Amino acid sequence: MTPDDKHLQPRRTPRQIRAELTRARILAAAAHVFAELGYAAGTTNRIAERAQVSIGSLYQYFPGKDAILVALVTDHLARETPDLDEIAAGPLADGVRAMVHAAVRNHDDDPELLSVMMQQAIRWPEVMPLMADQQRRRAEEVRAFLDRHPEVDVADTNTAAHLVVTTVGVVAHWLTAAPAALDPRSLEDEMTAMLTGYLTGR
Repeated sequence: MTPDDKHLQPRRTPRQIRAELTRARILAAAAHVFAELGYAAGTTNRIAERAQVSIGSLYQYFPGKDAILVALVTDHLARETPDLDEIAAGPLADGVRAMVHAAVRNHDDDPELLSVMMQQAIRWPEVMPLMADQQRRRAEEVRAFLDRHPEVDVADTNTAAHLVVTTVGVVAHWLTAAPAALDPRSLEDEMTAMLTGYLTGR
């Protein structure tokens, strides 16, 4: 984001447990308000009321609901990649499943909120670089995982990493938020088999 994007930036970075809990409460309340009422009706007053904080306390952390939504999008993206270092020594299919499971669970938690986040986020050009940067960093982590895993057999692990990250994210989004959403367990099984087969050349 540029210096002019102050309406999308949090005002205060929590440095103590109490402050972090207050921030988390505000975001949890906003998630419920946006999912139930939509973004237009999800005012900061309603968010503060749901979070049981004063409107002044809310504004200590966020300049407005746009910044709250950006924080929700950022947190949502950050949850989609598990700690690959912890699973690098196991079978490749287990690592792929961990990535798929994290994305499916993240999208399945609240598809209504996810729909609000995606619809609103694309309104701001400032948000797209944020999402692109998160995507790039996730792809770098996955590439490092692929580079050191003995079962991987692809010509270009950089391209493969981007394909894996994009496929997992897009498929999880569309097939869990759809009106006729697929069974999460079945979706995980099929995506794991598909991506493992691609990465191993089998």
